[in-house]
Amino acid sequence: MSKNMNNKKKKESQIKGIWHRFKKNKSALVAFYLLIFVALVAIFASVIVDPELVTKQVIRERLQSPSLQHLFGTDGYGRDMFARIVHAAKYSLSIGIISACFSLIAGALIGACASLYGGFVDNVLMRAIDVLASIPGTLLALVIVASLGANMINLLVAISISGIPVFARLARSSMLGVIDSDYVVAARIYGTSDMRLMVKHILPNALGPLIVQTTMTVSGNILTAASLSFIGLGIQPPEPEWGSLLNAGKEFMQEHIYLLVIPGVALLVTALAVNLVGDGLRDALDPRLKS
Repeated sequence: MSKNMNNKKKKESQIKGIWHRFKKNKSALVAFYLLIFVALVAIFASVIVDPELVTKQVIRERLQSPSLQHLFGTDGYGRDMFARIVHAAKYSLSIGIISACFSLIAGALIGACASLYGGFVDNVLMRAIDVLASIPGTLLALVIVASLGANMINLLVAISISGIPVFARLARSSMLGVIDSDYVVAARIYGTSDMRLMVKHILPNALGPLIVQTTMTVSGNILTAASLSFIGLGIQPPEPEWGSLLNAGKEFMQEHIYLLVIPGVALLVTALAVNLVGDGLRDALDPRLKS
């Protein structure tokens, strides 16, 4: 019982130390709170704005500039842009986070198997990853979506697969540095199973770089999803997504520039915030900076 309490206190102390170091990076801290704000907007989008306004068309109000009645103006179909921007946040963030988590899980499993078993298993898995990594991520996602069809599920699958090589290589390299340590060797001598060895001893000590990479991947996935939606291979109209909103607004860019600026700023701010949080986490988790 006392051992469990000591372990719990040690973990709490480590988390507090990470948070203390993270707070020293002011830009990362501001980005963290900004990201929380965007996440809350995405979660409570239906509370902030009536979902019916997302697709409601009022032709006589089309292409109105931002005003008190329509904070972000209206689009070419008379739909309220504020409602569409707010509800687009949940699609963009969901795609970025879910696809990054899938890539993390799949890549970590592949890297773990490669590092734990080595030899033939390592060669087969990593050569397969090399083949996958030889195809640019955005191009691979584009091919998968074009083959399977343009919808949110296929978009998630495509972006998730394109992110696996980075996580697999990172997981393998991180775990190879842990797998030969004394406590892992001792656990093997005592007959610890491979699964318990991986979950209990190896993965927790290789988790830092994977967490940082996940935050960076979320940002890249949001931009990839927006790029595919921009060319019509992502979220399909009338559902809103920041990339598709940019595509819809490009034909009005000379007279109604707000149709491009507002979704572009939302996309830029969110991606930048995620990147800054990732930078802050990288510094906070760096063991060389603990002092």
